[in-house]
Amino acid sequence: MAYSHDKNIIVEIIDLHKWFGSFHVLKGINLHVHRGERIVICGPSGSGKSTLIRCINRLEEHQKGKIIVDGIELTNNVKNIEKIRSEVGMVFQHFNLFPHLTVLENLTLGPIWVRKMPKKEAEEIAMHFLEKVHIVDQAHKYPGQLSGGQQQRVAIARSLCMSPKIMLFDEPTSALDPEMIKEVLDVMIELAQEGMTMIVVTHEMGFAKKVAHRVMFMDGGVIVESNPPEEFFSNPRHERTKLFLSQILH
Repeated sequence: MAYSHDKNIIVEIIDLHKWFGSFHVLKGINLHVHRGERIVICGPSGSGKSTLIRCINRLEEHQKGKIIVDGIELTNNVKNIEKIRSEVGMVFQHFNLFPHLTVLENLTLGPIWVRKMPKKEAEEIAMHFLEKVHIVDQAHKYPGQLSGGQQQRVAIARSLCMSPKIMLFDEPTSALDPEMIKEVLDVMIELAQEGMTMIVVTHEMGFAKKVAHRVMFMDGGVIVESNPPEEFFSNPRHERTKLFLSQILH
């Protein structure tokens, strides 16, 4: 699946570098993401893939290079950071739900506090997205009463309540039991089919084949290879990519 080059670029990363102390975790990353494009990033543990997407909404601070999200450059400017965070949804490996709030309260928190939305309207939107992720019947339960797969779907719905322009997923299924992975991926596939811009760090290669416009392989803090899925899987160019794929595609 090709994407059309005339779409606006929504994320632009230019010569991005990031260090943790003396450890050079990202080494000159360049990446353009178009509106509606879906990118899957894979790679071994420690390759920098999670750090990369955490830099996009400033959960990690980069030391060199530029990140521009929807025309706004990410700098130390707090206003810019807040604006970008309000437009970029993030779903983590662990669900990060507030255990003392009901599912519905978890979803309405952002719209009420950040978007200054009236409670009734926020609740209507929350119920709409709970329906979208197929757990509207769990609205008045607490996160601890839900399975891992249900909690992750709540986390996705919570992000959607903020009407994000981009969704970032950081290994969203890696903490789940195998039988719950499909229900989360199915929700992500539905989102993709509706045209959401998505950057997904995952090893779920079936998902990558199904929805990605581009699959990227990261290793040692660089993007080693980036291609449409057909080419990426059938004709990997680099030895490191071949080795990685041989280890995860059984």
